[in-house]
Amino acid sequence: SGLRDSTDLYYAVQMGQMYAGIAPDIDSEFLAASPATRMIASSLVKQIAKMGGDISSFVPEAVTSAVLETLKAK
Repeated sequence: SGLRDSTDLYYAVQMGQMYAGIAPDIDSEFLAASPATRMIASSLVKQIAKMGGDISSFVPEAVTSAVLETLKAK
């Protein structure tokens, strides 16, 4: 999973320990988010999209399309 800050790290370590208990033969790997994407949160991207804002600078084109389609369906 991608880690943006200490909150993500704390959660990821908890999940990694749970996964180890469920499937000890599978390793968990944690990657630090790049500086360009570190502060992007999906909840904020969704909020921007719901308000009609442009999210294309935050997510790939396929994600932009999927989010907009999901919003149209609601």
